Amino acid sequence: MKGWQQYWRQLSLFGLLALVLTGCGRDELSALKPSGPVAAMQFDLMKLSSAIMIGVFIVVMTIFTYVLIRYRKRPGQQGIPKQVEGNHALEILWTVIPFLLLIIMAIPTVTTGFALHKEYPKEEAVQVKVTAHQFWWEFEYPDLGVATAQDLVLPVGKKVQFVLSASDVKHAFWIPALGGKIDTNPGQENKMWLQADKTGIYYGKCAELCGASHALMDFKVEVMEQADFDTWVANMKGVQAKEPVTATSPLAAEGQQIFDKSCLGCHAVAGKGGKMGPNLTNFADRERVAGIKAHTPQNIAEWLKDPQKMKPGNKMPNLNLDDTQVKALVEYMETLSVSEKK
Repeated sequence: MKGWQQYWRQLSLFGLLALVLTGCGRDELSALKPSGPVAAMQFDLMKLSSAIMIGVFIVVMTIFTYVLIRYRKRPGQQGIPKQVEGNHALEILWTVIPFLLLIIMAIPTVTTGFALHKEYPKEEAVQVKVTAHQFWWEFEYPDLGVATAQDLVLPVGKKVQFVLSASDVKHAFWIPALGGKIDTNPGQENKMWLQADKTGIYYGKCAELCGASHALMDFKVEVMEQADFDTWVANMKGVQAKEPVTATSPLAAEGQQIFDKSCLGCHAVAGKGGKMGPNLTNFADRERVAGIKAHTPQNIAEWLKDPQKMKPGNKMPNLNLDDTQVKALVEYMETLSVSEKK
């Protein structure tokens, strides 16, 4: 008896812990709080399939419990009870019911699948090319002439057509609040569309194990009003059409020299530079460093001193900068902004 009591205590504790863990998620990173039509359609399918499965489980367990109690072996009962076989009515019933349940699930699943598979031209949707890298995200708006990294900016209430691929290994693009994931493969393009119906900040992740820092391959999604989006595009295009920003202080000027010599070969600024690393045109406007830490001078310096410590396995080398060089570089990088607020 004591063993059973201990078992039930452990089971109750596990259930309570599971209940507590359900509240540990974040609204902007949850598939259970859809903020767009794609996420809503997928959530509706989740609710339908869950309801059917729960209903089937309850019915089966109710019948099972009833039979277990009703036909249990009683005191004094000897031998094997009479065996009943060949009830055609029951056989037809438990064949037809699952078939009908599958039909109920199949119809909305197929219609939703066709709706999600649709492709939208540039006249109907913002076109965004997504390239996944170890361990960061590149976003290009080919029809708008804008490119950025780590921060995906979208207009509210408008469809966005994504064309996705990867530069190295297989990744998966996922914004839980806006829609389900899709693989990004080297040498192959996949397509999907999403729409955000609420302004605000959301977060996306890589949902395919891709290396040592897979769990740190996050990105930010900022959804804004159309007018604000147009302003952002204009600011980005305006900066990218000009020469890189000129430092306004001696320390920043020193940092710019270091950047031009050591960083510009891999990172683009204002349309100049390489594409091996993230585009840093609007680096100072980003809320996170390396996509994972708060945007502070201390965290920027930590990243510059030892990129592998913050994000193991990434392709940025350690430049062996001293503290003075790091301070100057941080000062310059904090001038890389397209925001009118800065």
